Amino acid sequence: MLRKLLLAGALGLLPLAAQAASAVTTGGFRFGVSLSPDQFVFGGQLALQEFAPHWSFNPNLELGVGDNQTVIAPNFDAYYHLRMAGTNWAPYVGGGIGLAFVSEDRSFPERDHSETDVGLNLVGGFSVPTNTGNHWFTELRLGLGDIPSLKVMGGFNFRM
Repeated sequence: MLRKLLLAGALGLLPLAAQAASAVTTGGFRFGVSLSPDQFVFGGQLALQEFAPHWSFNPNLELGVGDNQTVIAPNFDAYYHLRMAGTNWAPYVGGGIGLAFVSEDRSFPERDHSETDVGLNLVGGFSVPTNTGNHWFTELRLGLGDIPSLKVMGGFNFRM
């Protein structure tokens, strides 16, 4: 029941993303490692800045490969941006709903296995602006519920 509720919530966010698409200020690339399963992860993201004071909506899509699995994970996260005096580093915390489409390659005679999982993400990180107005970022992501994972991610956002 909880899985269906979370999936319905994630699908309910899609119209919000479509409506706010004109507010996209940055897009970028993300890459990193996952510790459960052990994978290399890469993908892309958008950042809808300041939909509320100090908040951004940051949907992303990740592809994880390795450990005899392929994971495709769309995430619908919101970040609260903290303000720090005297530095241009910008820490953030947040979370959201995540989906995971998992395909596992198994050895013969076993059959390959696929499943779809839904869970929550907790995110903490920081971004650093460049001279051109773009941003480098690094973050730690923790998946809860049916998508247990720990990811160390980094990436680059550019103005659109």
